[in-house]
Amino acid sequence: MSAYFKILKPLLVLTLLVLTVSSVFAQTTRIKGKVIDAKTGETLPFVNVSIMGTKQGTQTDMNGSFYLETPQLKPTLRVAFVGYSPEVREIDGGKIVSVTFKLKTQNTDLQEVTVKGKKDKYRNKDNPAVVLIRKVIEHKAQNRKESLDFYQYNKYEKLEFDLSNVSEKFRNKRSLRKFDFVFNHLDTSQITGKVNLPMYLKETISDVYFRKLPENKKEVIKGEKMTGLGNYVDNNGIKLYLEALYQDVNVYDNNILLLATQFLGPTAPVSPQFYRYVIIDTTAFKGTKCVNLGFSPRNSNDQLFQGTMLISLDSSYAIRKVQMGFSKDINVNFVTDLRVSQEYDFIENEGLMLTKDDLAIEFNLLKKENGMGLFGQRSVSYKDYIINKTIEKNIFEGLKTDIQKDAEKRDDAFWEQARHHSLSSKELGIYSMVDSVKKVPAFQRVMNTATFLLEGYKPMGGFEIGPVNTFYSFNPIEGFRARIGGRTTPTFSERMAFETYAAYGFRDERYKYFASATFSLTDHNTYTYPIKHFRISYQNEIKIPGQELQFVQEDNFLLSFKRGQNNKMTYNKVLNLDYLNESKTGLTVNINFKNIRQTPTGSLYFNTLQNDGTLKSAPEIISSELMIGLRYAPNEQFYQGKNYRIPIINKYPSFQIRYTLGVKGLLDGQYNFHRLVAYAQKRIYIPPIGYTDVALEGGKTFNPLPFALLTIHRANQTYAYQPEAYNLMNFLEFVSDQYAAVFIDHHFNGFIFNKLPIIRKLKLREVITFKGLMGKLSEQNKATAENGLLVMPTDENGKPSTFSLEKKPYMEVSFGIENIFKVLRLDLVKRLSYLENPNVSASPTIRFRMRFDF
Repeated sequence: MSAYFKILKPLLVLTLLVLTVSSVFAQTTRIKGKVIDAKTGETLPFVNVSIMGTKQGTQTDMNGSFYLETPQLKPTLRVAFVGYSPEVREIDGGKIVSVTFKLKTQNTDLQEVTVKGKKDKYRNKDNPAVVLIRKVIEHKAQNRKESLDFYQYNKYEKLEFDLSNVSEKFRNKRSLRKFDFVFNHLDTSQITGKVNLPMYLKETISDVYFRKLPENKKEVIKGEKMTGLGNYVDNNGIKLYLEALYQDVNVYDNNILLLATQFLGPTAPVSPQFYRYVIIDTTAFKGTKCVNLGFSPRNSNDQLFQGTMLISLDSSYAIRKVQMGFSKDINVNFVTDLRVSQEYDFIENEGLMLTKDDLAIEFNLLKKENGMGLFGQRSVSYKDYIINKTIEKNIFEGLKTDIQKDAEKRDDAFWEQARHHSLSSKELGIYSMVDSVKKVPAFQRVMNTATFLLEGYKPMGGFEIGPVNTFYSFNPIEGFRARIGGRTTPTFSERMAFETYAAYGFRDERYKYFASATFSLTDHNTYTYPIKHFRISYQNEIKIPGQELQFVQEDNFLLSFKRGQNNKMTYNKVLNLDYLNESKTGLTVNINFKNIRQTPTGSLYFNTLQNDGTLKSAPEIISSELMIGLRYAPNEQFYQGKNYRIPIINKYPSFQIRYTLGVKGLLDGQYNFHRLVAYAQKRIYIPPIGYTDVALEGGKTFNPLPFALLTIHRANQTYAYQPEAYNLMNFLEFVSDQYAAVFIDHHFNGFIFNKLPIIRKLKLREVITFKGLMGKLSEQNKATAENGLLVMPTDENGKPSTFSLEKKPYMEVSFGIENIFKVLRLDLVKRLSYLENPNVSASPTIRFRMRFDF
């Protein structure tokens, strides 16, 4: 209020303002309530709460809470829920009121099929509610908007994120005094009744087109506006991540994607096997007589919805309104409330289309109902519907989502005209507030510190030092290893990026180093998707043969801890030229040239077999390789970090194929060869019993080559579980020139544990894994005196330590428990084959993995 004191100095004006505000608040009754079962004390979700004599009303959330505002001084509330006697109570108004309703169960015919259904056995047989939902399922194909030949409309989407339930104690923290101006933007949520602080706002205006034959859908984004935190985070990645959390919800879909997870919908053909249904009452909705149908999970922990839907009492059995959310016991992390509210209306008497579409989610790290957290609300409105009018074919050409060139540069005049409804003063203030926060030195210090701790880089002008987790590591060859390095930022240059590091091993007393230069071939920086760049680099480094880690550096401190022996390594000098071209279609082209010089170290030796049976040492092997790779990943989404990408996995597959040509004589390359590798992966959703990740890989190398240039299968000797490595295979244990591999992970999402009385309270989730590898080493790649190839490695006693896979496939299985403390996964891994190999454990072994997931 300090700003008002400075402006309104005259005492009379200030007094009038206070009296006016007091009068307004006096005329507004704000009701925060909770509804519980009078006997058990359990909270009741989706209870109807209405103000008698008005059309005002709401439903309780997953925690049994509700919030209402009314100008009435003494409103009368009616609280009603199937299976319970309704309660009517007059509220003393003119202030904020907290009230608790304790509903008593009633003995009615509906009790047998109540949504709670704990006392009486619920049955599908002879249940009129189940008969009704089966009619809805039978007719849903004709009621979906996709049943129309054509449709188009203008769409306005608003996604807002607030800091929820901001307390007075939080506002008065000393550390926030330099940010006190942001509290001028506090607002009371009309949904939860909690005091919120707006933090993020994204608006999108677009035109949407659909045709049935051949089926195609196109969205043309005409304007996009959002708050951002500059170079501290990947703003586009945040946008994509939030879009993955807040997907379009179609109640007619069998599987509904939310929070990057698929949930079985209440109108799926198999839904009567997992949901309970009950007829609550009949009502009129916009002139149409409807049945109010309630639904809830048979098991409250399962990843299903609960709520109500209004179904037309005519031959269409169309859904006209749906309100649904989660059970408070659902096995979903960090979500304290979720509400979907949708309404369907007839457009041009041709078909039912969405006219109201709201999705609100409240997040809290510990799932505390009254704790401070995040509240996100996605509101979508539609207008200018055109139904069953032919749309020109050229509209559907190109990408399914097409962003117009100047969409992110629209001025205020465009938005004032394009928005379907005006923003509130609080919403308008978010943009200026965030811009002001970014300029505060204290905020910049906080963000720099957070960037250093979370991503491992310390900004210093146009350069940043890091990553911090590589500054210190150790291994048997180098002993203690020290490293220092960094990279330029877009502040230095939008079109060029440079990266370097230097390291020193105190045991081998050798320096290692790396330097690269990247040149963007687009109008944006080298880190922004889609990337199109040329990179040149040179590296002098120590490597574990066959270990190419995708998201982390090999000298990461946490990877220094390994089981068994880890003393077979090579010193590599690598010249790398790389051209990368990503496109928004999902197609990536990669052309790469490498010249690699490998020198063995530790207990690894490069030896050739002589005619007299003796071994001759080979100082190094040199290869010059030209690689052409294609990758197709339609609708791929990810968050771009400083030195990694976090994929936002969806239902779409990805495919990759790489061809490598070895050229003898080019930069001293010693071998001619060809190599072909193919890879495919897909996530298969099977609600409500989880999802399965499947990956297939295969490859073949042509022409004789030493083992170091063949496929050395990716092993894992750390104690961390690695999804795409063989977790009980030793380094350099298996080599192939042709192979096929399969990785299968099925995540049950607690489907089994949710049924166990005590364990289900822990919200644990089950996962099973199978990994199989078949391979072969051709006769031409087995070392002889005639071909001069390298002899397979042996241990200190001269016994073989590297093998081919010709006897049988390598297999390992695991059973895991994930979501321990919401972030930890523990796997009991069992190796099934090649147990006779040296340094192999036949007993199951525990591995761990840290993973954040909803």
